[in-house]
Amino acid sequence: MSFFKKLKDRMLRSSSKIDEGLDAIVSDGGAPAPEYIDVPAVEAEPVSVEPVHTDAIPEPPEVNLTSEPAALEPEPVVEEPIPEVAEPAPVVAPRAAVVAPMTTLEPSPLEIDPAPVKTGLLGRLMGRGGESIVLRRALDDEMVEQLEELLISTDMGVDTALRVTANMAEGRMGKKLSTDEIKALMAAEIARIMEPVARPMPLYAKKPQVVLVVGVNGSGKTTTIGKLASQFKAAGKTVVIAAGDTFRAAAVEQLQVWGDRAGVPVLTAPEGSDPASLAYDAMEQAHRDGVDLLMIDTAGRLQNRADLMEELTKIVRVIRKKDPDAPHNTLLVLDATTGQNAIQQVKVFQELSDVSGLVMTKLDGTAKGGVLVALADKFGLPIHAIGVGEQIDDLAPFDPEDFANALVGRDV
Repeated sequence: MSFFKKLKDRMLRSSSKIDEGLDAIVSDGGAPAPEYIDVPAVEAEPVSVEPVHTDAIPEPPEVNLTSEPAALEPEPVVEEPIPEVAEPAPVVAPRAAVVAPMTTLEPSPLEIDPAPVKTGLLGRLMGRGGESIVLRRALDDEMVEQLEELLISTDMGVDTALRVTANMAEGRMGKKLSTDEIKALMAAEIARIMEPVARPMPLYAKKPQVVLVVGVNGSGKTTTIGKLASQFKAAGKTVVIAAGDTFRAAAVEQLQVWGDRAGVPVLTAPEGSDPASLAYDAMEQAHRDGVDLLMIDTAGRLQNRADLMEELTKIVRVIRKKDPDAPHNTLLVLDATTGQNAIQQVKVFQELSDVSGLVMTKLDGTAKGGVLVALADKFGLPIHAIGVGEQIDDLAPFDPEDFANALVGRDV
């Protein structure tokens, strides 16, 4: 399964929210698309029907003409009534029972009701079963406001939602749009905003390259480190993990599980040890061993806890005593379910640890995936990867077009 397919299938909460919203917006004042009852679609019907009726027409006259005179000849032999009987009796009465179906089918191309064409002929032409009517609504100010509110409800933020809808409306006011066309426009504008920030984590020739991973409690730092380490190892890089979350025993055990799975060593320290000291020791050992990447886990910390944030700045200071350029990458792991709180997290962590890139996790569990668009628009920080699950292949490089299409529920 491709990552886009997985992303689209698992981002149901975000895509279904936009799906339902767009359907409601278009239905509010929308009208059936005129092209679904145009002449070409109607003309196709009689072509397939005429051969059947032309074969059937010769038979009824032969039967009726032979039987009708037999019933009429016994009547008065007077010559005058004959034309009178020939017109009303044979033509109107007897033929009505047999020929009536033929006479109603002959003018049928001119009397076809539009409704059957929409659900029958057009449905077959489009390769669809059942209803195929498409609603369209003219893009006006009211519709633009409704689109803004829909995007804001996905935590895209007011400013970003206004920018997306303004670009969508430019040059299209008054044009009638269907839900699929709106999705295409919306996905294109979202991808345009996110294209500049879609960049993989840079790799440098210097050894070891130090990657510091930060974030709040429960954001998915530990699993993200394990997945990245496994992927870098599979790419031929030598990797070492330092379990800098010395206050939570489960974090160390979790990293060790990932290390065993990826064949990557995990450096640990006794519970309660100074994480800055562990980071320094890990850098020395990584330098001695000549490894390519040293990934340092840190304890989860809330952005409003000054003491914990100070501890993070201490780790950075100690690392720079060993290498003034370290950490070479500082990855901030964000939980998509936090919505707009992610914006405040980026502000604080960027000030304290000079964040160089973002990783967004848990996009499969929220209807607030639009916050990633707001982050790209507001901060312009590189988005290296996104995650939609717990498996090793559930973390992948960020692709703006795939994300935009999955966010709006668009099939590609």
